[in-house]
Amino acid sequence: MQNRTVNIENLGLIDYQEAWDYQEKVFAETVKIKLGNRNLDKPVATPNHLLFCQHPHVYTLGKSGKIDNLLLDEEGLKEKEAKFYKINRGGDITYHGPGQLVVYPILDLENFFTDIHKYMRFLEEAVIQTLAEFGIVAGRVDGFTGVWLPENNQTGKLERKICAMGVKASRWVTMHGLALNVNADLNYFSNIIACGIEDKPVTSMQAELNKEISIDEVSEVLKEKLLDLFEMKLYE
Repeated sequence: MQNRTVNIENLGLIDYQEAWDYQEKVFAETVKIKLGNRNLDKPVATPNHLLFCQHPHVYTLGKSGKIDNLLLDEEGLKEKEAKFYKINRGGDITYHGPGQLVVYPILDLENFFTDIHKYMRFLEEAVIQTLAEFGIVAGRVDGFTGVWLPENNQTGKLERKICAMGVKASRWVTMHGLALNVNADLNYFSNIIACGIEDKPVTSMQAELNKEISIDEVSEVLKEKLLDLFEMKLYE
């Protein structure tokens, strides 16, 4: 039974651990339904969730990441008022903080398509289309996940990352997701080798447009792009 409805929650500015615990709870509940369906003549539809939020300053290291890519010790983290977590998503190290829009899709991909590569490309495409609505031309870079801005010879700007991604999937249920730099303090990225990539800088919508951007407006546009691409409708 395919279910293309989705519950959308705005968790606001929320501690990373609290959001991670909530993700794990929702994820586990979805997997439990799937496992229970094996014994039912009429399977129960699995739910889909999109969690939107921001986090206080935090660095997270994916299961394939290297701790050496964190350039701060415990004292340095205290000075920056930042936390650090090793977590169970793919990818290397990244930063989350105020002014960055984070989206955690907890989807049963069997409601849509069973293709992780396609799933990642859909997330990227939603961000690319969102940025276009604000006048920012973005795309992909071969060999890397996430969303990137192209090199600009006129301004001297290098190829740079504006949205990081890292996910986990089990039994086709996803968690973790994407982090789009809207008005994020980019100085915090200088304390890591972001995503383990040494030669490519990080940027934000604010840095590219030279003005502060409403994160609520970005959130609404991104929500609509995700709904459209995945052909989802809001749960009522």
